[in-house]
Amino acid sequence: MTRPAPHPAHSGDPRHPHDSDGHAEILDLDAEVLADHLAGITAWLPLQAPPRRVVDLGCGTGAGTFALLDRFPDARVTAVDASPGHLERLTAKARERGLEERVQVIPADLDAPDWPGLGTPDLVWASASMHHLADPGRALRAVHDALAPGGLFAVVELAGFPRFLPPGAPSDRPGLEERCHAAREGLHTERVPHRGADWGRLLADAGFTPAGTRTLTVHVGAAEHPAVGAYALGSLRRLRHGAAGALSPEDLAALDRLLDTDGPHSLLRRDDLAVRTERSVWAARRPA
Repeated sequence: MTRPAPHPAHSGDPRHPHDSDGHAEILDLDAEVLADHLAGITAWLPLQAPPRRVVDLGCGTGAGTFALLDRFPDARVTAVDASPGHLERLTAKARERGLEERVQVIPADLDAPDWPGLGTPDLVWASASMHHLADPGRALRAVHDALAPGGLFAVVELAGFPRFLPPGAPSDRPGLEERCHAAREGLHTERVPHRGADWGRLLADAGFTPAGTRTLTVHVGAAEHPAVGAYALGSLRRLRHGAAGALSPEDLAALDRLLDTDGPHSLLRRDDLAVRTERSVWAARRPA
């Protein structure tokens, strides 16, 4: 099994074990900036009782793992990801926070024929990881069979890559960010065909009983959180890496001006940045 993120997000692609392009740093910033939204989701989960055995599928650097540990103080979390670098980072955080006895890490690929033993968890959490899989239906059925009767599965997804700039920015190339996203989506549609999937239907097809859905609107301004600028910078750098070949020379030059931290047009000099996206969660239960 593996991670995700980030989408940003974000969690990451669970099929590729090597961290690249500062992905781990983006996942950490995502967790920091959107911590309140993540805590809101863990508080909403329609559980029948506080879970004691939790699995975080595609855990990345631990955003979900630590949110779940905070929410459920009697729980232990098994964190699963394909990236050794992500798991090392998560393990170091657990040690720093005195939580190493409550965390087990398992390196694994969710698209591999054989999954590792996960025990019989009460709660399985998958944030921004399911859409990366070649056959998410197979993974959902495997989660269904692993869960304890009455156990809950939470699938969390961001509604696309977050936006950071105001719609009319930058003044010399209005709409630049949307064109960058359009270029990236055009290149990644075939690689990530399950983004935007009907997770409610897929969960029902895998034998789950729906337990609730929720969508949270995310809007965190730079004035609200000091890490928004760094999050925007890292995310747009990654966006440039994925979309550069499909951008016009003028758009590429404008994007590079924003990413130049020493230049007068640097993102880090702007006071109008905000993280804008939506985060949705589908909760489903294995029938008792």
